Amino acid sequence: MAENEDWYGPDVATFGDRVAAARENAQMSQAVLSKRLGIKQSTLRGWENDLSEPRANRLATLAGVLGVSMMWLINGEGEGLDAPDEGQTADAGAKEVLNELRELRVDLLKRAEQLGRLEKRLRTALHGDSNV
Repeated sequence: MAENEDWYGPDVATFGDRVAAARENAQMSQAVLSKRLGIKQSTLRGWENDLSEPRANRLATLAGVLGVSMMWLINGEGEGLDAPDEGQTADAGAKEVLNELRELRVDLLKRAEQLGRLEKRLRTALHGDSNV
């Protein structure tokens, strides 16, 4: 992968990462953006932390306020932000660590989803099909 290629793509960044990056690029705090969207700050925080996602109408408004496309927010493709300039002062070791951290984050998200599925299966097995 070339340097900074697909920085905001689905294999590197999440929906929440893109929302936070676009908000920061627009120089808005969570409080300011949530007020402009007419939502609670905790709702925006949930989006940025990938705990929830907005409905289509809020997504359209969010994209408009942040000056990016809805598709870019969803999957990193389309009109959005350019990859951040990592600077020429970063040495190869730091870039390697950053890449490893990104890979670990993706793996942790997949493991969290797997954990959720296993917990659901266990609850079903413990309580039987009558309580599902």
